[in-house]
Amino acid sequence: MVSGEQGSTYLSVLETAETYFPSQKRLVQRLFYVNEPFHSMCEDLTAAAQALAHVERLPEPVREARRLEYAGLVDALLKEMGEAIAQSKIVVLRRSPQTGPKPL
Repeated sequence: MVSGEQGSTYLSVLETAETYFPSQKRLVQRLFYVNEPFHSMCEDLTAAAQALAHVERLPEPVREARRLEYAGLVDALLKEMGEAIAQSKIVVLRRSPQTGPKPL
């Protein structure tokens, strides 16, 4: 188990991804640990979601533009992560080269 500040950050990134894909939680966990691009998407999603959650702290002249920017980033990341999740469910069945078609 991971501990310390870095470990809690690591787990909060995973928890953020699980929050957006609750019905795919186990698959998200597997991809998080074995798929580096997916892991990076989770980190980016966490950063964008945190920025969006704190947009009200920004000066009013830039607030709405940043809100749109961060919301767009979250949406794009969720779409990309959803595609990665869907792709990971694809199972390719191959016939062994030694076993040709069955004789009739």
